[in-house]
Amino acid sequence: MLRQAWLTMPDETCWLCGRPFDTLMQAHHPVPKAKKGRGTVPVHPICHKAIHANFTNGELARIGDDRARLLENAALAKFVEWVANKPPDFHAPTR
Repeated sequence: MLRQAWLTMPDETCWLCGRPFDTLMQAHHPVPKAKKGRGTVPVHPICHKAIHANFTNGELARIGDDRARLLENAALAKFVEWVANKPPDFHAPTR
């Protein structure tokens, strides 16, 4: 999991929740680097944590960059619905 955050361009949105970025974003590997993934997508730190809290690297490797398949997970779908109206840099502990 990448823990570095970058300043972002104002027109970018989070791959998972679709909210815009304010100052922080992380690069998420839809197929984990440990499973030979190379590509990345921009996500909020809280969204990144939610993905990894709900899926193993093996599951992520099988799902790939199919966001719709990730959202078939009830817990992650509930998270995305909950975070939808939060400010761009909102952060809360993720279980």
